[in-house]
Amino acid sequence: MKKEIPLAITFLTGVIIVVTFFIPHQPLGGMQQRLLIWYSIVLGFTLLLGVDSLLRSNLQKIMRRAPGWPYAVVVVAGFLATLAAGIHTWATTKDLLSLGSSFMYIYTYMIVPLQATMFALLAFFIASAAYRAFRARTLEATLLLVTAAIVMLGRVPVGAEIWDKLPGLQDWIMEIPQMAAKRGIFIGVALGTIAMSLRVILGLERTYLS
Repeated sequence: MKKEIPLAITFLTGVIIVVTFFIPHQPLGGMQQRLLIWYSIVLGFTLLLGVDSLLRSNLQKIMRRAPGWPYAVVVVAGFLATLAAGIHTWATTKDLLSLGSSFMYIYTYMIVPLQATMFALLAFFIASAAYRAFRARTLEATLLLVTAAIVMLGRVPVGAEIWDKLPGLQDWIMEIPQMAAKRGIFIGVALGTIAMSLRVILGLERTYLS
């Protein structure tokens, strides 16, 4: 029964959402919105479970003095400081996004710089991956290298100074060949999503029960 009941709930919920999507009339139309509200409630409880798991794992690492435990101290301290700032801001202003509040101070001067640092490091990884991918060892790699050079030069002012038709060529590449490949990828993703959804609804995919 521990597996049959969750599978039955998943099947019924999936079927109802699919049916209400194609028949948005009463009484089915209202059921979709009600299920989405329930989904939001369940999502809130899963976030609480995630916070509990985060704190539990990091506190255990601190108590065991496991490798990297100072980073766990930073994680726990940052979480508690952000939580305290959020509670203080909500108690005083009733708006977490109010300018000048302690929560917005943490967001503006701590979280945003950390995000900028992460994406700045990501740029170096992308450049390294591009260097390895753009080596003209095969015909396909050569075409990728030439296309990437045209697109990059066509998007900067110096490209138009080198050749005035580069911006137009770059637009053509992005609107015709690139768009065709993107649509093919989107179609594949959509078909994969449909297949996985059917597997979950029919009970063939049970990894969420583990």
